Amino acid sequence: MTRSMDLFRLDGHLALVTGGAGFYGTPISRALAEAGAKVIIASRSRERCEERAAELREAGLSCAAEQFDMGDPNSIRALYARISDTHGVPDILVNNALLRSPTHYDEATPEQWAAALQANVTGIHICTGVFSAGMRARRSGSIINIASIYGVVAPDFRIYEGMDFASPPDYPFHKGGLIAYTRYCASLFAPDGVRVNCLSPGGYYSGQSETFVERYSARVPMGRMACDDDIAGPIVFLASDASRYITGANILVDGGLTIR
Repeated sequence: MTRSMDLFRLDGHLALVTGGAGFYGTPISRALAEAGAKVIIASRSRERCEERAAELREAGLSCAAEQFDMGDPNSIRALYARISDTHGVPDILVNNALLRSPTHYDEATPEQWAAALQANVTGIHICTGVFSAGMRARRSGSIINIASIYGVVAPDFRIYEGMDFASPPDYPFHKGGLIAYTRYCASLFAPDGVRVNCLSPGGYYSGQSETFVERYSARVPMGRMACDDDIAGPIVFLASDASRYITGANILVDGGLTIR
């Protein structure tokens, strides 16, 4: 029997975090690297990815940067080719990249809606297919999709009253579908030794106004918004052998907001 804490180690593993320089991607990348993985962070901005990778290397962690566009199938395939040629087939894929559209219901143009759909739905499907192929051939791997509590429950728009932002209508559309897609892929890939799970964070504190934080926190049983550390443990758990008999799960990291 493996020692319990050793199950969480990711030494010798290669992880790709799409959108790895962004809001969720930064703590996700750090958590995986701190657990021992070599992390590749990739997004549309090579400059931001290089900055984040340099920060992790300065902390003594293993990290490299790549550039790609989740909305471009050829860019996804080229990313896989570069990574596999240089580093090998990733053991871990975190589908975190997200193209955001205008936040209010009637603001998004059909073109903006279509662009978000291309990246957040079609792009994730292509990325999953391309990177899972090597995992399935090797008969091991962990894929983690970053969804949201708004893929499970509707936003309470009262907390957004008077704010200059809200949850856009395509966001729950995409995230709810991603949770279902996670289960589909988990069932399909399980015979090949590849696990597919989902992480659904609740509201993250990112400098929102005091009024918004108070409104949101009042709806959370634990009485606060999420922070970077709250996503680190679940990510390492799902990436590692600590969850090796778990697939098709959606872990809600929301302080209990969705339990009532």
